[in-house]
Amino acid sequence: MSAVRADVDPDAVRLAAHASGPLRAFNHAGVLAASDVHVARRLGHLAGEDDELVLLAVALAVRAPRLGHVHVDLAKIRDTAAVDAEEPVDLEALPWPDAGDWIARVAASDLVAADDGAQGRPLRLLGGWLYLDRYWAEEVHVGRALSAMGGAPAAGVDETVLADGVARLFAGDADGRQAAAASAAIRRRLAVVAGGPGTGKTTTVARIVALALEQAHAAGRRSPLLALAAPTGKAAARLAEAVHDEAARMPVSKEVRGELEALTATTLHRLLGWRPGSHSRFRHSGDQRLPHDLIIIDETSMVSLSLMARVIEALRADARLVLVGDAGQLASIEAGAVLGDIVGARTAPALREGIVVLERGHRFGGGIAAVAGAIRRGDVDAALALLRDPPPDVTWIPADPAREIAPAAIGEPALAAARDVVRAAREGRASDALRALGTFRILCAHRRGPHGVAGWTERLERWLADELPGLAVQDRWYVGRPLLVTENDHELRLSNGDSGVVVATPDGRTVAAFARGEQTVAYSPSRLGAVQTVYAMTIHKSQGSQFDAAAVILPEPGSRILTRELLYTAATRAAQRLILCGTEDAIVAAIRRPIARASGLGARLASA
Repeated sequence: MSAVRADVDPDAVRLAAHASGPLRAFNHAGVLAASDVHVARRLGHLAGEDDELVLLAVALAVRAPRLGHVHVDLAKIRDTAAVDAEEPVDLEALPWPDAGDWIARVAASDLVAADDGAQGRPLRLLGGWLYLDRYWAEEVHVGRALSAMGGAPAAGVDETVLADGVARLFAGDADGRQAAAASAAIRRRLAVVAGGPGTGKTTTVARIVALALEQAHAAGRRSPLLALAAPTGKAAARLAEAVHDEAARMPVSKEVRGELEALTATTLHRLLGWRPGSHSRFRHSGDQRLPHDLIIIDETSMVSLSLMARVIEALRADARLVLVGDAGQLASIEAGAVLGDIVGARTAPALREGIVVLERGHRFGGGIAAVAGAIRRGDVDAALALLRDPPPDVTWIPADPAREIAPAAIGEPALAAARDVVRAAREGRASDALRALGTFRILCAHRRGPHGVAGWTERLERWLADELPGLAVQDRWYVGRPLLVTENDHELRLSNGDSGVVVATPDGRTVAAFARGEQTVAYSPSRLGAVQTVYAMTIHKSQGSQFDAAAVILPEPGSRILTRELLYTAATRAAQRLILCGTEDAIVAAIRRPIARASGLGARLASA
């Protein structure tokens, strides 16, 4: 995203020219963006609709997906609308229409179809829920497909072979939840393995694959065609690595172990067949289905409604789907909260046999797990009690991170990790530099501002330059610069979210080194496209990553993006040490503010 030029008035970009009436009022208050207003007015012009309240509803429906919602609830938007502004905004002072009259006027518009009404209209109204028609169609499609798959058993399951495999692979815990999840993935066309970090989700995935292979071998069939996928390249690489690690330890045949070790993982976009220049059209669709028998998707909390719709329409009619993830984490930055909706509807008859929530943590315990658990439950008192008397692996700095006390407390571990990265990079030890890069990370809610990524990155570079002679941070490709890929680069096989380091070579050149599985690959920096310095990163970007230690920078309590899911996601990025920097008011505000995404998928699944 390009920055606004210094000679351009930001209000001129934010405000819609020629807007009048309610559209103007809501745009000037910051509820509507200029683009929302322009789209609503254009649709109104094409349909001959001049009712200002109808156009206001249309603009709010256009706004909804931009904020992660699938629809706008006209009956509740007055109480739920928010703006991300530096100055307080009195939303009650806006000219909100009476909900009943407003919904009736919208229902009568030629722009809007009822659920079972006219086709080809740009919007769809269900009760007080107003959708852009595309999102309504995707929600209907995903809801129907998941309900049908959830109620359908997989064909050709040998229960004797399955029982033997479960007893062997889950020795001592064959009646536990991991075993139940693996069994469900073999018996059902749709299975969901949900749970927090360290609860054994990827361990279970490896055993699901082994059980599927054993089913085929016992029946004399070819091995199933398997796909391991995730929304990001980083998450896909971690999934493949976890499966390979488990393969070496599992009590399986040599043949099964070899097939497990040969598995690779890919991003969902690559699996579907990414098309240059398009974010929504793929090579595999309803006209050309994916060939796979079993598809396992990790980090499903990051999958949007639209992307899930593309996956489902590309499935073969008899294919099985396993969704893996943590419903408590941040949802996709795009519209929808698919995993949360599915897990929330797990008592529905069509779904209950295929959804298993894992609860016992294995990766880490102690203070980090306890704090994360209290946040996830929404237990403010328990979280504050833990932070006020913290265990050894948790540090709370109860201060505004913009003040100097916070930088001093966070700067020491951040600088220690950065020094290790620079030292290894200068000596040409790429793998050591990459390992050091994963030992510590600053995580911010915002990209800009005193609590944001840009400010902390500038601060760390300044401190490092003062400490390390010859570190020319003003040079773009200085040795030791930590890198974050911000856009997929299919030519170099780099994915959005991959991290690397600029490293010196024995012949005096510099290269950008990245981890690829257990190997290290290096490219000339001139070949890299969209990258940024990554001493700090947004919490959204950190999903799918794990660091030995993480320092979480909380914004002010009034920040619109400060939510329970944001805080939980940030806390669970730390494997060994968590530093939480923020006021008590910010922590309380986050825990008491769960993300409330407007979505009808959960209701569709629950009533199926």
